[in-house]
Amino acid sequence: MRRIIWCLILALATCSAGAGEKMTYPSSKKIDHIDELHGVKVPDPYRWLEDDVRESKDVAAWVESENKVTFAYLDSIPQRETIRKRLTELWNYEKFSAPSKAGGRYFFLKNDGLQNQSVMYKQDTLDAEPSVLIDPNKWSKDGTVALGATSFSDDGRYVAYSVAEAGSDWNVWRIMEVETGRLLEDELRWVKFSGAAWTTDNKGFFYSRYDEPPKEAAFQRTNLNQKVFYHRIGTPQSQDTLVYKRPDEPTWGFGLRVSEDGHYLVINIWKGTNEKFRVLYKDLTEPYGMPIDLIEHFNDDYSFIGNDGPVFYFVTDLEAPRKRIIAIDTRKPTEVREVVAQTTETLIGADIVANQFVLTYLKDARTQVKMHELDGKFIREVQFPGIGTASGFGGKRTDTETFYSFSSFATPPSVFRYDLLTGESKLLRRAAVKFTSDDYEVKQVFYSSKDGTKVPMFIAHKKGLKLDGSNPTLLYGYGGFSIPLTPAFSVSRVAWMEMGGVYAVANLRGGGEYGEEWHKAGTKLKKQNVFDDFISAGEWLIKNSYTKPEKLAIQGGSNGGLLVGACMTQRPDLFGACLPAVGVMDMLRFHKFTAGRFWVDDYGSADNAEEFKALLGYSPYHSLKPDTKYPATLITTADTDDRVVPGHSFKFAARLQECQAGSAPVLIRIETRAGHGAGKPTAKVIEEAADQMAFLVKSLNMKTD
Repeated sequence: MRRIIWCLILALATCSAGAGEKMTYPSSKKIDHIDELHGVKVPDPYRWLEDDVRESKDVAAWVESENKVTFAYLDSIPQRETIRKRLTELWNYEKFSAPSKAGGRYFFLKNDGLQNQSVMYKQDTLDAEPSVLIDPNKWSKDGTVALGATSFSDDGRYVAYSVAEAGSDWNVWRIMEVETGRLLEDELRWVKFSGAAWTTDNKGFFYSRYDEPPKEAAFQRTNLNQKVFYHRIGTPQSQDTLVYKRPDEPTWGFGLRVSEDGHYLVINIWKGTNEKFRVLYKDLTEPYGMPIDLIEHFNDDYSFIGNDGPVFYFVTDLEAPRKRIIAIDTRKPTEVREVVAQTTETLIGADIVANQFVLTYLKDARTQVKMHELDGKFIREVQFPGIGTASGFGGKRTDTETFYSFSSFATPPSVFRYDLLTGESKLLRRAAVKFTSDDYEVKQVFYSSKDGTKVPMFIAHKKGLKLDGSNPTLLYGYGGFSIPLTPAFSVSRVAWMEMGGVYAVANLRGGGEYGEEWHKAGTKLKKQNVFDDFISAGEWLIKNSYTKPEKLAIQGGSNGGLLVGACMTQRPDLFGACLPAVGVMDMLRFHKFTAGRFWVDDYGSADNAEEFKALLGYSPYHSLKPDTKYPATLITTADTDDRVVPGHSFKFAARLQECQAGSAPVLIRIETRAGHGAGKPTAKVIEEAADQMAFLVKSLNMKTD
């Protein structure tokens, strides 16, 4: 009987959209749950969907039923398999990271094309034959165990690396001997949001971790009371030395860096996603020395770059919202010396290599890199081949070379060696993707948002595009946490443009494109600016004859999933299709799970009466209205996401299906053994991208060859 019922449900789901009939969805039970916040009663009928799918049979059954309907619908799209094959073909090219150096060797990541995980290689010289150092593809049959962060000892003898399973933020750290590939017995658990900072004697490293949580709460409970430890090679984790803790400040977290001269451990204390840090330092030449406060407030960004003895260099937004370089002498901590002044561009990264500052800026969301002497004198700017994104430029003060990768929407990644003495860039590797980049064009426009603010937007498409308002268009955005969106290469975007689609990226307020003022203009009580910017981008594309509402799709992930959810509930008439991924959809409860408390810096908190009012006003889950025609929507999430717990997407999907009055499908695709996105196997990435694109092809009524 159950099988017959499921066949009926699947048949209805498969045929309904094309026939203009409203789809039938699996039943999602409702409970009588009401929260009262600041005198306002807030119903939450799908609260039960917050339960961990690993622990709740009801949630697991709901996930299974939703996936059956979703995949039946996707299976019915004729173009889906063709799209998947083309994506696979495009994805099948060698991918390289920019090399890094340790102990005289070079190390880089390479993916042969369709490997689920990239492999770490080593080579003695740039011309030598590389050999495999770490191959995470051997760690699991389904490719869901991934290599996370890596950190090499100063002499290059050892590499510490983290292992992430099923996309979880929890990492296990291991240590390998580089020369022999021998894996040491050391194993460090319950590590999250931490790297490994080696001491220059190469005997061990500092790291941060949490206490072991109860098994049933490991993937949902808020993360509190991080501590700093020192691990000595060859000893069990139980013997690690506690270096610093603050039980009186359970929300604090700790970023760690050992100065290149080995003299200091620098501790950046954070309590949220904002780049506002307290700073301590510990003199490592004093065995019993305690960490000393250098910056005793969270008012500004103080990101440590390097030092000359007791003089520390920092990137800061102190009196410089677009950031600058300063020096602080630890013997005179109240005196600040400016080294490189703020410019019209936004400083987003800094290193000291070859005794030079290598400074990475954004100029209207494009990468710009400049070299300065340590006294601040300008040397030169790196020249790039057009509008794009460059990353890399790491190294040590004794190096005379560095490496970077450059790409753009229609330009596959290329890896360069940069000579810091001559300023010459030399191409090392260029990705060979099976498409012709000259067939496409990329441009940048500036449009006016609702309040008149000028917002930049990149637009990419085939050359010769007709501006007749009929082009299927995919608009992507993020707008949060001071994270900039820059023009970088993506196989799925190439496939979209091949099919005649326009791809647009809006650089919304809340991001980091124009410094802290731009970021703050899209946070807390001003978060609506972000949604206004995105809606205005869609309106601009329609007004300028790129597309029309029934041909316009929007996409975003994580905070960008919130963006899509908020915009589709505020302006359901403006879009033909929506792709919210791993989104923050319940703005009243996000801070009660895992890392959610960190996001209060950007969103505010429902515990605050004024912020509660603003959050309730745009929270996607709470903004859905019964008997409303919503655009075709494919929500994507993963059952083991412990960053943005999947309950956000589950609740939003159940409520959206309840409220949908139109015939457009509103579905949820729930990946298994996957997390927030990091470390997802190539096979799963391709499958998800193919499903999203097939959904757009059907929803936007695209004509494909």
